[in-house]
Amino acid sequence: MFTSFDNRDDKKGFSSGYKLMSDINITPFVDVMLVLLVIFMVTAPILVHGIKVHLPAAKARALKAPEKTIVVSVTSSREVYINHLRVSFPLLIQKLRVLYKNRRDKQIFLKASSSLPYGYIIRVMAAIKDAGITKIGMVTASFKHIK
Repeated sequence: MFTSFDNRDDKKGFSSGYKLMSDINITPFVDVMLVLLVIFMVTAPILVHGIKVHLPAAKARALKAPEKTIVVSVTSSREVYINHLRVSFPLLIQKLRVLYKNRRDKQIFLKASSSLPYGYIIRVMAAIKDAGITKIGMVTASFKHIK
């Protein structure tokens, strides 16, 4: 930053009218940080995504998935999703066959609402098996104090 000053103080006779100011102006830095904070606050809730399913509780260890995890979610209104893509129940087998055609590990996770009838969950599991998937992991809510 340069500030104007009187030419009489210039010993060399240089008459630019400005001198170097040695203070640091942090206002632009604070402005940028506040903008980044606002952006983070707006985008953070968007990053948490998924299909809302009321999961049953169970006491179990988490499974490790070597490849990108594919989750089949079934809501209480019997809507079926593959990850975040809604599919009709009749097309579930076709979509899963396409997804698992070139995968080495035939593992999938099933996340179903606890309010669904047992028979409907078995139908979904049978469709997954019919698609050629050999390992089905059941996703549950984790509670430490379940007896």
